[in-house]
Amino acid sequence: MKIKLLPILIILTGLLISLSSCSNSQRPAIGNGDDIIVIADSSLYYELEAEMLHVFEKIIYTPQAENLFNLQRENFRKLRKLQNRKNIIILGVLDSDDNTSKYIKATLDSSVTELVKNNEESFINKNNLWAKDQLVMFLISNSVEELKKNILKKNEELLYSFRQASNQRLFSKLYKPNLELKKMKADIFSKYDWTLYIQPAVNLAISDSANNFVWLRSGRNTDLERWMFVHWIENANAKYLNNDSLIDIRNRITQKYFRVSDDSVYVDIAFGMSKPMVSQANFNGRYALMSQGFWKFSDKSGGGPFISYSFLDKKNNRFYMIDASIYAPKYYKKKLLQQADVILNSFKTRDELSEERIEDILSELD
Repeated sequence: MKIKLLPILIILTGLLISLSSCSNSQRPAIGNGDDIIVIADSSLYYELEAEMLHVFEKIIYTPQAENLFNLQRENFRKLRKLQNRKNIIILGVLDSDDNTSKYIKATLDSSVTELVKNNEESFINKNNLWAKDQLVMFLISNSVEELKKNILKKNEELLYSFRQASNQRLFSKLYKPNLELKKMKADIFSKYDWTLYIQPAVNLAISDSANNFVWLRSGRNTDLERWMFVHWIENANAKYLNNDSLIDIRNRITQKYFRVSDDSVYVDIAFGMSKPMVSQANFNGRYALMSQGFWKFSDKSGGGPFISYSFLDKKNNRFYMIDASIYAPKYYKKKLLQQADVILNSFKTRDELSEERIEDILSELD
C-alpha cells in the first residue's frame, strides 16, 4: 500500500500579500497555541462548520475529553488585527464573491489558482507569513461542495499541518541543550546506535541490551510520572506493523518491565474505554503507525494515556517501537502527552545523523 507521508505543499513564490503589516513579520506570533483563527464569510462557514469541527476539533481522551484545537471564526475585516496569531485558516471558494474568497483569489499566484481550478490542490500552507512561528493555511476549492469533500478527504494532512507547527513551537521551548543529559545520551548511542533528546531529571531505569529495551523515567513516586521506552527487534519485516501485533508487543514489554517492587502488579493496555487507536503517521519522514490509548495497573489502582510510534528501519531490518506513558491523576494530560510526543519525535538512528553530529554526541564519553 502506497502511503503519502507529507502534505503536498505549494511554495508560493509569487504570493502577494496586500496587508501593510508585513514589516512586522519577525515578531513572535501570539495567542493560545490550541486556537485556530478561521477567517471566513459567515454563510460559507455555516455550510462548512460540521466538516471543519470534525477535522480540527477532534477529541482526544486522556481520559478527560479534550479538543486538539479550538476553532474561532472571524470576519475578513478582522484579519489585519488578528494576523499576528499563531494559527490562521483563510477559507474561501472560487465561485463566491464574499470578501474572504475575493482576497484569496487576488492573493494566490495564477499557477496555484489553476491547480485549485483543476482540483489538484485545495490547501496551501505558509509559515511565518506575518509573524514568527506562525502557520497560515489557505483552504480553497471551486465550490462549497467540492471544498467539503476535500476537507474530509485530506483531513489527516490538514490536521497534521497544525499539529506539526504546534510541536515545533513546543520543542523550541523544551529544548535546553545546556541542560540535556548528554553523558546518558552518549552512553545509549554508543551501545544502540540511536538517540533522542533527554531532558533534565530523567533517569535511565533499565538498559537491557540482551532484549533490546531501554526505559527512561522521570518523576518516580510523584503525582506526575513520565515513562518512555524504546524497544527494537532485529531481522524484522513489515509483519509487525499491524494493530494486533503492536498490542501484543507493547503488552509483552510493559508486563515484563513495568512492575512494582514486589512484582505483584504490572502494566498493560486498558481496553475498558476503547481499543487503542492506530493511525498511519509520518515519523520524521518514515512511514509509521501511531498508537494512542490507555494503560492500567493490573490491580486497576491507576492508569493513564500512552502514545507510541512503530516503524521499520528498512536499511538495518530493525523494527522500532518508541513509546511514552503519562501517570498524572491530578492533572489534565493533553499538554503532557504532547510534550511526550515531541520528545519521541526527536528520535534519530545513526544513519540519520551526520558524522559531525555523531562525533559531537560521542565526545561526551571522553
